[in-house]
Amino acid sequence: MIDQHAIEEHIRGILLALGENPDREGLAETPARVARMYAEVFDGINYTNHEIAEMFGKTFSAPQNAGPVVVRDIEVFSFCEHHMALMYDMSVHVAYVPHGKVIGLSKIARICDMAAKRLQLQERLGSDIAEILSEAAGTPDVGVVIAGTHSCMTARGIRNASARTVTQTFCGRFLDDANLQRLITEGVK
Repeated sequence: MIDQHAIEEHIRGILLALGENPDREGLAETPARVARMYAEVFDGINYTNHEIAEMFGKTFSAPQNAGPVVVRDIEVFSFCEHHMALMYDMSVHVAYVPHGKVIGLSKIARICDMAAKRLQLQERLGSDIAEILSEAAGTPDVGVVIAGTHSCMTARGIRNASARTVTQTFCGRFLDDANLQRLITEGVK
């Protein structure tokens, strides 16, 4: 579990280290607010990929000739583990080939959201989503493409506000099937 009391103490220390007065009117409640926010935005740290697959693994029998399932433009945000900086304006595109069952569509978005609620690398986020979806849907054939903006590049360092990062994770048939890959890579910006 996330230790909100410890976070409050450390945020107070950070404010002091920045030369701020953590007792002034605008900051007096900031440590508690940040602790509550961290508990919410880092909730995924509390669960393994397997536990997330179990939480959101509601499936239904697939139709006889079910083709690939594609869900595009799932909006998430995360925090990079290098600077704890916001990764934002992220769109996740997911596709899988059913093997006898399909997963509830809202569960795919929930998997993406929960996997993003960790200190992450965008590359690992794609891999985590693919692993969780593969287990939850019972298929090795999964593709995940993520396009996102990283404040560690836009607000600091190089300060390149237009830079977007695109990552791809392909498993099973998606590794070698260009047609399956195109289902989720075309039009990604």
